[in-house]
Amino acid sequence: MLNVLAIWLTFAFFSFGILGLNYIYTREASKRPWKIKTDKEYMPKISIIVPTYNEHEIIGYKLRNLAKLEYPKNLMQIVFIDSQSTDPTVDVIRRFAENYPDVNIKILMENKRKGKSSALNAALKSCTGDVMVVSDADCFWPPNTLSKALSYLADPTVGAISGPKKLLNPEDSWVTKSEDEYLKSMNLMKLGESKKSSTIFFEGGFSAYKNSVLDRFDPYETGSDDCGTVIKVLEKKFRAIMVPEAGFFTTFPETWKGKVEIKIRRANQLVQIFRRYAVLLFKSEIETAKRTVAKNLLVYLLAPIIFPLFVATSFFLMLEFPLTILFLLVFLIPKVRGYLMEAALNYMILLYSIILSVSRKKFAVWKKPQGRTSLTEDMLLQKELI
Repeated sequence: MLNVLAIWLTFAFFSFGILGLNYIYTREASKRPWKIKTDKEYMPKISIIVPTYNEHEIIGYKLRNLAKLEYPKNLMQIVFIDSQSTDPTVDVIRRFAENYPDVNIKILMENKRKGKSSALNAALKSCTGDVMVVSDADCFWPPNTLSKALSYLADPTVGAISGPKKLLNPEDSWVTKSEDEYLKSMNLMKLGESKKSSTIFFEGGFSAYKNSVLDRFDPYETGSDDCGTVIKVLEKKFRAIMVPEAGFFTTFPETWKGKVEIKIRRANQLVQIFRRYAVLLFKSEIETAKRTVAKNLLVYLLAPIIFPLFVATSFFLMLEFPLTILFLLVFLIPKVRGYLMEAALNYMILLYSIILSVSRKKFAVWKKPQGRTSLTEDMLLQKELI
């Protein structure tokens, strides 16, 4: 029995212990001051790229949000790249551009819908900025985002920045409430990683890259235009960081099904990304954020494989009365229960994605998230985003 208990403790450590230690470590790191030279006067010429596909119901909000940005209009180019929309998305953008000639808007059309990374790379050829900023059509920035966030790129060691995702509808359902708590934890960990060195997790809602660092989006075709692009930034020995000033708002599906669909898609991309990182570490071709990469390989590749073994041994040991009582007492703590359930869900989805990866299945073309149906004008007005 002692041997089984030792095995169970080992499985528990790799399933939750590393995750818990990582949270504690990055939480403490997030409280430390930045070791970065920011410059509030740094205002580079920027190109904002917004990929679109059937965005008719929300594109008007996005346009109003971009037009409200507090950044010199003569230094800002906005490039919309449309992937064969079958609704009036492009017409809405054209009318807006005609009515607001002071906003530098360029509209590009793809001949074939090939996926977000492909669209971004097509748009990149027409961008004139020194900094490339990417944003999804359903993500909205506070007006002062650019003037505050871009100051971090003034540091010569920083090649790219991203921002924390925040929900516009955190109280809509228990699903959005749990996601809101999850995002707060993830944002804290990414901030801690950034202050130590770099984070490898970027968001499509706001990510900015120095043109001198960016060759193309997702160069290794991981299916992720954000996290996949960061790989090359780190390879070139630049830092990739998440800054609180680059926070953006979006909605999230209210249903369990919608949540799982998004997480399966994201997990599939992460598995591809970490496969690439594993190769780079093995070949000693990555130096920046090496510890962060190695730690996340344990969390996102090894832990999901160990987790089913932890569950199996837990059921076996629960036949022992003292362990059963201890397990139930811990599980009855609401916050602990919430974190354990969220971690368990993510592990199972990651394990499923690892299996998909072995079978070489990828998600090359993005689909519209269900959460957009809950987006309202009032939400955006309350946050002063439009």
